[in-house]
Amino acid sequence: MSDLSHTDDRLTNETVELLQQLIRHQCVNTGEAESGEEIRNSDLLEGFLEGPGIDLEHFDCLPGRRSMVARIAGTDPTAPSLCLMGHTDVVPVSPEGWSRDPFGGELLDGEVWGRGAVDMLNLTSSMAVAFRHLANSGFRPKGDLVFFGVADEEAGGTYGAKWMAEKHWDAMAADYVLTEFGGLPTETPEGKKITLAAGEKGLGWRRLKVKGTPGHGSMPFGADNAVLKAAEVIRRLGEYKPNARLTEMWQHQVSTLDLEADVKDALLNPTSVWEAISKLDSPALARHLHACSHTTFSPNVVHGGVKTNVIPDEVEIDVDIRTAPGDSDQVDNHLREALGDLFDEIEVKAIHDDPATFSSTDTPMWHL
Repeated sequence: MSDLSHTDDRLTNETVELLQQLIRHQCVNTGEAESGEEIRNSDLLEGFLEGPGIDLEHFDCLPGRRSMVARIAGTDPTAPSLCLMGHTDVVPVSPEGWSRDPFGGELLDGEVWGRGAVDMLNLTSSMAVAFRHLANSGFRPKGDLVFFGVADEEAGGTYGAKWMAEKHWDAMAADYVLTEFGGLPTETPEGKKITLAAGEKGLGWRRLKVKGTPGHGSMPFGADNAVLKAAEVIRRLGEYKPNARLTEMWQHQVSTLDLEADVKDALLNPTSVWEAISKLDSPALARHLHACSHTTFSPNVVHGGVKTNVIPDEVEIDVDIRTAPGDSDQVDNHLREALGDLFDEIEVKAIHDDPATFSSTDTPMWHL
């Protein structure tokens, strides 16, 4: 590997500048097929990486939905390959909630502001800069080194990783992949450590359609108001406590935490883990540990009503459900348990399903 000690400032500046450009391209993924326009960031990355020692390709699933692959060929065809994978799309914004232009990419007090600055255009730009630096330095790995700038991560990958795996597997396949998540600073008995993630929860996005009876808003008494019914659906989802899924990886994670022995014991017990998490001093750690140990339900989008003086007859609720390993086929059973008698009064539509995954930690890559 080449010595980066004399080039840190230059590489930092390159990373910041590339991140700013990626943000400013506004590759907003609403979940609709025609959104995203990741071609803008894909072309930017291709232009940034173009040069000696790098092979470049790009692939269009749909007009504007472009992914790109860069490769530094290895010297040994039998050696394992490594892929650095970063997505190029971002989620939508509510501009009124921002104190700065969400697509301005401003550099303020050493921080870059903008949608995607932490998910994950920062990593995408860092990987691209490191990749180009290695190529320019004449570095030749034993196995292929791949950079994969992928579209449509924010809506499940239908027009990105999934399509690439189905149609162009050979172009992006690698023995090992580094991508988001992980990176959570965690206090351990040996000091602060940075977490690595070797698994990913599944997706079970659902759209719940709540029905009511229309009427005039001036006479609400006894009315079958879909908004009130939807509010109760949301309340029950918020209070639902599914059983914990405490895997071997969970046990290892708990063992590394800088917590008292009795707290660790409680975190390892399926009957006490919820209460133990709720009593942690750090809200950030509590959110992280809860997500790692449970299937989660977050109602995030609500649509309903047509006019202030009309009792609504229909409300739609989009629920972001993230399934723990072993729970991917239990989404609708969980909803039935959470909603009780209301479950039979609503329509449930599956928006997106992907199972939870684990990668082996018994590998040379992990032990590095």
